[in-house]
Amino acid sequence: MHQPSPIILDTNTPQLADVDFRNAIVTDKDEYQKKLKKWQKKMLQVQQAYYHQNRRAIIVLEGWDASGKGGAIRRMTEKLDPRGFTVHPISAPSSAEQSKHYLQRFQARLPAAGSIAIFDRSWYGRVLVERVEGFACSKEWQRAYQEINEFERSLSDDGARIIKIFIHITPDEQLKRFEERLNNPVKRWKLTTEDIRNRSRWSDYEHAIDDMFNYTSTKTVPWNIIQGNHKWFSRIAVLKTVVNQLSKDVDVSPPDINPEVVEEAYQALGIKIGGDS
Repeated sequence: MHQPSPIILDTNTPQLADVDFRNAIVTDKDEYQKKLKKWQKKMLQVQQAYYHQNRRAIIVLEGWDASGKGGAIRRMTEKLDPRGFTVHPISAPSSAEQSKHYLQRFQARLPAAGSIAIFDRSWYGRVLVERVEGFACSKEWQRAYQEINEFERSLSDDGARIIKIFIHITPDEQLKRFEERLNNPVKRWKLTTEDIRNRSRWSDYEHAIDDMFNYTSTKTVPWNIIQGNHKWFSRIAVLKTVVNQLSKDVDVSPPDINPEVVEEAYQALGIKIGGDS
């Protein structure tokens, strides 16, 4: 009888205190635009490969409030075919969802073959906000580490590729971004009372995040920590991480064209590949 893959924790996962921000910066706009264009093109190639090969991808983005998750998702998907991906912004569960197992609402959002699902926050809320704010009792959030590992293992064993990213910023950078949002009429809606209140529990969240890394970063589905203090750097780093991990052991070269299409195009339209009509 075939057995599920073993769950092996990744013992090399760094803690938040280990993150070095000193060189995580891109200051030249032309350099940023050049790198962005390069990795967006690669991301499109990945999307096309997953579509033609009926593969599934799940991208999980977690991070501090105002860490740049939305901006990273926008740059990641900017050049993609919108029919091939879905972004799921995850907020507090509805009353109906609260009456069910916490993982159930994510099952309906999983990608079909040939598509990509991007989660702006995820099932990790169970061991982060629900733990820190007391929405889950200690037995519930402590049990969740194993439940999440088994959930991700089942998806991975079924052929889905899962990428997990945490965007880390410093308290000073978060405060700066809160102030920018408050003073920008277009972005004020992004700043909530919960964002402000959560700052007072920064150390509690740090502890919960480090525990999340320790107990759910596995050899098959590891956590990737991205330095987010500089948005240009973090956007490129997120794109690069996603492209490299989705491309591993996958042929992302463009698929061969159907020879019948080539012949029909020439016979009916008088056009051919790489030559004059």
